Amino acid sequence: MSGKMKTHKMVSKRIRTTKTGKLLKRAGGQDHFNGRESGNTTRGKRSDKTIAKVFTRTVKTLARVK
Repeated sequence: MSGKMKTHKMVSKRIRTTKTGKLLKRAGGQDHFNGRESGNTTRGKRSDKTIAKVFTRTVKTLARVK
């Protein structure tokens, strides 16, 4: 009964892999209530964030990323 593991679609749609194998995700909290944030916070949310090394193995397993 050891078939293939299904891809976790939520994870696979939200995470990108770079050529070097790092995992990137979009910064959270960008949709609304951004007027109250400082300029530095708003600018920081524009760039993609790197996922911590602790979670990379779990995420790669779920998303079936190589």
